[in-house]
Amino acid sequence: MYGEIKAYLQKELNSIEEAGIYKKERIITTPQNSKIKVNTGEEVIIMCANNYLGLSSNLEVVEAAKQSLDTHGFGMSSVRFICGTQDIHKELEAKIAKFYGTEDTILYAAAFDANGGVFEPLFGPEDAIISDELNHASIIDGIRLCKAHRYRYKHSDMQDLEKQLISAAKQRFRIIVTDGVFSMDGDLAKMDEICDLAKKYDALVMTDECHSAGFIGKTGRGVPEHFGVLDKVDIITGTLGKALGGAMGGYTTGKKEIIDMLRQKSRPYLFSNSLAPSIVGASNKVFDILSTTTELRDKLEDNTKYFKDKIVSAGFDIKAGDSPIVPIMLYDAALSQKFADMLLEEGVYAIGFFYPVVAKGQARIRTQISAAHSKEDLDKAAGAFIKVGKALNVI
Repeated sequence: MYGEIKAYLQKELNSIEEAGIYKKERIITTPQNSKIKVNTGEEVIIMCANNYLGLSSNLEVVEAAKQSLDTHGFGMSSVRFICGTQDIHKELEAKIAKFYGTEDTILYAAAFDANGGVFEPLFGPEDAIISDELNHASIIDGIRLCKAHRYRYKHSDMQDLEKQLISAAKQRFRIIVTDGVFSMDGDLAKMDEICDLAKKYDALVMTDECHSAGFIGKTGRGVPEHFGVLDKVDIITGTLGKALGGAMGGYTTGKKEIIDMLRQKSRPYLFSNSLAPSIVGASNKVFDILSTTTELRDKLEDNTKYFKDKIVSAGFDIKAGDSPIVPIMLYDAALSQKFADMLLEEGVYAIGFFYPVVAKGQARIRTQISAAHSKEDLDKAAGAFIKVGKALNVI
């Protein structure tokens, strides 16, 4: 039997490769930082990591992870409700709740699990979920697991959102769900307008802050803080795997009753191992850092403006937005792959994105700026983009 599917898979893989869109994994031999080494020995500037605050190899964070290994061991060998809850897990949940000004927090093995496990325990066939059409795959999959009525509104289109809310008016409970920062385009959800509509139509609001936690908003509390509506959002999901250290882990934070119900019924929480103690210890240190200074998010904001100005001045087409995600639009999938390969030859590590990760005809190089980048790093990166862009007749 495998012979038949093997032939089918090989044919499909060959067609992907012939189209110039075969995804190859590059191998890194050093910690994640502004500069890394790849397995061929070259040192390159990384321009596509979610390491927004430069904390992935921060010495204080690494040391906290080491200390947690000594004091709390390597792993829990259990889910939380059996024998997988340590004092440091509860400490981290409390720190996240305090950071956002919420009542309680629940930890997950990954942010994908946080979004995948939030809907089914809370909403049923009598309810409605109204979702932005560009929401992350984890939100889409989580909604699919739930029996609530599904409504989708055009990306950041408040008129269409209101139309969907009117359509869902007869449902028992309604919740508007959105990414805070949309990961492919880097734009921010119109959180203030969303909250206004939620109040008008008696709906809850949920936002995924994976690409904003720690650096969007004056103190890094995310898109709700940026728009001054942190107290109006009911559910916030986020990740420890991007700006907040970059390892693994997700969380949902919000009202006490919501978090309690997730502890009782959220399947990814009930049936996945507890977060490793080293990750929890390191994450506790991350929230200590974020709660005492905005130095890293301030540097990131400055670095983002610096790089964007250089790229736009050179003539590149980018997606507008207020985040450190800077998508450089190429529109052709094969071109994005070639562009990325040529960048690596110039000492810059970036990746081409194309369908199905983004819509057809919307291929791009998604760059992501970090507080770890120096101005020299950004100058070299911009210079490489300009050189390759000219060589490929993009600019």
